[in-house]
Amino acid sequence: MPGFRYQAYSLEGKLQKGVLEADSARQARATLRDRGLTPYRVDVIAANDPSGGARRGTASLSTVQVTQLTRGLASLLEAGLTVEQAFNALIEQAESERLRQVLAALRGEVLAGNSVARSLESFPHVFPELHRTLVAAGEASGQLPRVLARLADYLEDRQQMRARLSLALIYPAIVLAVALIVVGALLVYVLPQVVQVFQHAHQQLPILTRALIAFSTFLRATWVAWIVLIVAAMFALRWALARPASRARLHRLAWKAPAAGRMLRHLDAARLAATLSILVGSRVPILAALEAGTGVMVLVPMREALASAARGVREGMPLARALGATAAFPPVMVHLIASGETSGRLDEALERAARQQQNDIATRLAAFAAVFEPAMIVLMGGLVLTIVIAILLPIFQLNQLIGK
Repeated sequence: MPGFRYQAYSLEGKLQKGVLEADSARQARATLRDRGLTPYRVDVIAANDPSGGARRGTASLSTVQVTQLTRGLASLLEAGLTVEQAFNALIEQAESERLRQVLAALRGEVLAGNSVARSLESFPHVFPELHRTLVAAGEASGQLPRVLARLADYLEDRQQMRARLSLALIYPAIVLAVALIVVGALLVYVLPQVVQVFQHAHQQLPILTRALIAFSTFLRATWVAWIVLIVAAMFALRWALARPASRARLHRLAWKAPAAGRMLRHLDAARLAATLSILVGSRVPILAALEAGTGVMVLVPMREALASAARGVREGMPLARALGATAAFPPVMVHLIASGETSGRLDEALERAARQQQNDIATRLAAFAAVFEPAMIVLMGGLVLTIVIAILLPIFQLNQLIGK
């Protein structure tokens, strides 16, 4: 049963918008009239139909919306509602028209006889391969509500991790930007204005003052070129990341970085452990789980290491041994996985490994923030002190001349 996006006027003359299911546009208009509404516009929600709103292949939802949709569907199914009833409830609750369109299209696919996982394939940009794999595994095992609940937990944990990363990086970025702006203003505007007064005394300025004036003159003469260079570098980086070969080289450089590389490796390891925990707990074969886990990893070297580990598992190696042979994954994670394989509780061990990696990342971020803030204050104070001294030195010289 297709979905329709409608606009209709109520008895009070207010325009209402929404989505409903009907066999045809005529039936949709009749349903609106039965509700006491006067149809103004009724458009079918269909793939490749430009008048029906967002196309299925290009529709997009935010991470928060996908997480709320997954959590809501899990809760409704756990309460005993059918899939159709759950989608009806989610459509009524949806505040975004785009979300209502996606839900209505999914409901239509389910009513047409498709599984939920098959329905999600209509929106590959909204529901990634991991999402679809987990839903398919839940439907096959009869544990769809449980799998959706675990998937919602995973999405919420990932969202919280992103929020922590953003908070940890935004503050240092703001502090650095403010420091650069203040120091730049002092060098480009304040220093030349103040020191110009003392140049009329026909006295040679101190070396520090002359050096800063020369640097200030250089900045004022080339600031446009610096802006163009920065913009060009940003476009070049974006161009390089869009090509597999150059992206792999950049990822390897980041992967080998002393501090940032370790952080990025731990992030990918945490994503992999959390993903494998859900997949293995959903009775997905380990090789299929490893293949799906590749999609959640960012760094190309980590993906290559996981592919190498998957080949080892295919040849009969235990998962922990295969991951350890790559030397790309944290030893603690490998030992936890080995313990889980020995005890037969691999999904629990993977979940503990994911938690351990996330806690390690949070600790490192807190330590970085604690060190970066005073370091920036000291650096900015040193730069400002240098500029102030460069301004005061000519004053001291002028006082000495007057005293003589």
